[in-house]
Amino acid sequence: MDEHQADADYSDVIIIGAGISGIGAAYRITERNPQLSYTILERRSRIGGTWDLFRYPGIRSDSDIFTLSFPWEPWTRHENVADGEYIREYLETTAHKHGIDEHMRFDTYVKSAEWDSTTDTWTVRAEQNGQERLYRGRFVFFGTGYYSYDHPYTPEFPGIENFGGDVVHPQFWPENLDYTGKRVVVIGSGATAISLIPALSEKASHVTMLQRSPTYMMSMPRVDPMVDFIRKVLPRRMSHSVVRVRNAAFHVSTYFMFRLAPKFGRKLIRSRTKAALPAGYNVDLHFKPKYNPWDQRMCLILDHDLFNEIGQGRAEVVTDNIDHVDEKGIVLASGARVDADVIVTATGLQLQALGGIRLFVDDTEVNATDRFVYKEYLLEDVPNMAWCIGYTNASWTLRADMTAKAVAKLLAYMDSRGYTHAYPHRGGEPIAEKPAFDLQAGYIKRSPHALPKSGTHRPWNVRHNYVLDVIDHRFDRIEESMVFGRAAVREPA
Repeated sequence: MDEHQADADYSDVIIIGAGISGIGAAYRITERNPQLSYTILERRSRIGGTWDLFRYPGIRSDSDIFTLSFPWEPWTRHENVADGEYIREYLETTAHKHGIDEHMRFDTYVKSAEWDSTTDTWTVRAEQNGQERLYRGRFVFFGTGYYSYDHPYTPEFPGIENFGGDVVHPQFWPENLDYTGKRVVVIGSGATAISLIPALSEKASHVTMLQRSPTYMMSMPRVDPMVDFIRKVLPRRMSHSVVRVRNAAFHVSTYFMFRLAPKFGRKLIRSRTKAALPAGYNVDLHFKPKYNPWDQRMCLILDHDLFNEIGQGRAEVVTDNIDHVDEKGIVLASGARVDADVIVTATGLQLQALGGIRLFVDDTEVNATDRFVYKEYLLEDVPNMAWCIGYTNASWTLRADMTAKAVAKLLAYMDSRGYTHAYPHRGGEPIAEKPAFDLQAGYIKRSPHALPKSGTHRPWNVRHNYVLDVIDHRFDRIEESMVFGRAAVREPA
């Protein structure tokens, strides 16, 4: 240990990220291990993570808010699907209510985490106001998500530099952008585009969604009458749990229905889409994907808002490839063109493991993408470290809460036996490999090796199956494929 490390702030647990994952981890760890200290390091200036980063018009959850919110803190607003500003407000209020915000250090950009096996501690190197700041701890929890905050995906559009209007990526939406009365083209047809277009249509003269190929979309009511009824007849905490279970069961059952009967799913979605659009609309050109439902994540429309905007003529869908961009707009491969005053490149995310933070174990750098994930939250042969990663087919928090409870359980187990380190080890036998994310989405296919690896059998299998995960976590064998031990020198608390 050098003299700078000796001056580092010490906590039992260092949590990186003050979004849903980090706040949830802080609560669950403290709930089970009240004797442990923790510090949350957040790169941004306030709570929220994703819900602070994205500030484009119409930003909202792409799953119901009751499964996205915490099971231990009821959602009190009336929406079943919530706007981004209210989600961030909920996170801020929750963190303050439980005293979690007192442990947060903002504007703290973590650059690396270094494990020292002589003391069984991590040293986390961060930057604050241009100066290096060190933090030390027994355990590190990465609540950093799975994509880059700095570098979204933007393909090369020939001639884009010649465009005379504004070019905007939703990840960096300018607060002063005025699109009132202007023609806006949104490139893309994913969740971001679907939520953007109805919001843009309120001020823009016309909005065009330009897509290479269609995406599956299903409409959900912003306010669910059944949810309202349950909340009226049951106490708040009980109704929150009941609605959360009810919504999770609905999403899981519909997901498996679509996967087991894809032809039926395609027909069902097409019939609902056709009924929501004007008579004679070319549904098969613009809303009939070539893939099966849930090969890519299903996009959520609120109260048919996108379809309504199309029906009223304020928005349209164009399905074509981009040839080039000129001063006045976009020229398509078909020879047609779409004139624009503003171009929004809703072209997706760039996958990134561990927030881009460098990882070292005893001075040897670890490439997380070369390691297998254990029980969906630990990394092969990396001691005292967890990473929270949500589902591709359900809300993030369903798995994030299970991860937080698993970490809390592991810490309690280690403390009860005097262990100072723990890590999963699979031995020398090769195992079959599959992608950690099981979708065919563009952002996954572009970067198939950007995340840690998954095996095909437990405990190394990253499943996207909430039901099986609930069962597995309930009957978890904590010592399975794990190595536990004690350091020769133990860091004082």
